[in-house]
Amino acid sequence: MATYVIGDLQGCFDELQNLLKHIDYQPKTDVLWFVGDLVNRGPKSLECLRFVKRLQEKGRAFTVLGNHDFHLLSAYAGLQKFLSKSDTIDEILNAKDVKELMDWLRQQPLMVSHPVYNAVMVHAGIPPQWTIAQALSYAKEVELHLQGNDWQRFLTEHFFGSQPNEWQETLTGWDRIRYIVNAFARMRYCDACGKLELKLKLAPSNKNPENTTSHSDVFEPWFVFPNRKNKDYEIFFGHWSTLGAIDAYHVHATDTGCLWGGSLTAYSIEEKRRYTVDCRQQCKPKTSKRTKNDD
Repeated sequence: MATYVIGDLQGCFDELQNLLKHIDYQPKTDVLWFVGDLVNRGPKSLECLRFVKRLQEKGRAFTVLGNHDFHLLSAYAGLQKFLSKSDTIDEILNAKDVKELMDWLRQQPLMVSHPVYNAVMVHAGIPPQWTIAQALSYAKEVELHLQGNDWQRFLTEHFFGSQPNEWQETLTGWDRIRYIVNAFARMRYCDACGKLELKLKLAPSNKNPENTTSHSDVFEPWFVFPNRKNKDYEIFFGHWSTLGAIDAYHVHATDTGCLWGGSLTAYSIEEKRRYTVDCRQQCKPKTSKRTKNDD
């Protein structure tokens, strides 16, 4: 049996099938971990969603929620103001099984832990001041809201926003939930205490002064801080396509830009090995430096 962690799909279903052939995927024994962002901007979001759902229901796949998955759930719940011309979720919203798909999607976690290895998966990251045990506990706080009867109101009225951007254990109510979601689903940069900087999206070597705050020098990739409290686990994440492939700092970055014409990655936890396939460009960045895309 092998466990493969697969980077952001974002509707790139054909590329996923090519990758599964490349790794000689065995559906009866292998397990697939998807780092979230199953949908949006690519051409076959509905196919991706249905495929992962079928595998998950058979116990052969796990996925976490990414920012584009939350975007889809919010659109289904009735929140329209954040919809974009670049979205490719209409086919899902108009599908005959849309309610079944959304009820399944909102049951998915923000964090997955391997039953054997010290390995976990999130979409974007884990703040440096959280231990793995704390992160798992905080993730469940959000999951309770998503899985409850009032989940649509949660997404349309309380979910979106970038504040608060600093964590305190004393945070309560929707402020607490919003920080937890932003950390798991949107974070790239933060400071040593977990203060989030959500505007920075480029790779660390390409920080653009036009795209930073006046104190941007204190913000670094969430995983580089030497006193990070979750270094006792290998952390798999996606979300950051401009970062590229990284296997260092006890983290593994798996979003290698399939949507943008890069590659789609599967990382074998047992082999400690990456597999990739080249991808066709499905979406063009809004700017040459991709500063405006929350991919």
